[in-house]
Amino acid sequence: MDIICFDGNGYKVEILKRIPNTFIRENIIILQGGDDELNRKNLSSKYVDILLDPHQGYRKDKIYQKDSGLNEVLCKLAKENDIAIGFSLSLILNSNRRGELFGRIIQNIKLCKKYKVKMVIGTFAKDKSELRNEKDVEALFKILGMNVIDREFVKKRLEFKKKFVRNGVRLE
Repeated sequence: MDIICFDGNGYKVEILKRIPNTFIRENIIILQGGDDELNRKNLSSKYVDILLDPHQGYRKDKIYQKDSGLNEVLCKLAKENDIAIGFSLSLILNSNRRGELFGRIIQNIKLCKKYKVKMVIGTFAKDKSELRNEKDVEALFKILGMNVIDREFVKKRLEFKKKFVRNGVRLE
């Protein structure tokens, strides 16, 4: 089992349609979030398992609302397509504007809780200096508002995906 991360800006969701079904059934597909259009395409796809950091990228806040990359419509799409929203510690550690980033993450956590969208956290470290203890990462995200942390998401998701023999045919 592998976890495959695609950079949202370099790869489009259409590429996932050309990947064999056996590859998609045996791996967790994670797409990097970006602007609103990209987040909508990623959340509309049935091939995606996790949308990582939808709040990433340049965003201009409005007067009374933060532009966090998620809204009610996108949360409903994520719930319908059974896609989890992922939050990475690496983005927080490498950010120059952590205050704004924390505000956007808190808003996204509130939206995910309101619409019952699954959430995933991880370090997604690019080098050794970004690695942190599992309990430390959990503690940070509990402070930001995440109540329940599902440690078995990847295992449950792979078991669910392996039940599908092909499109429309599922083993019970």
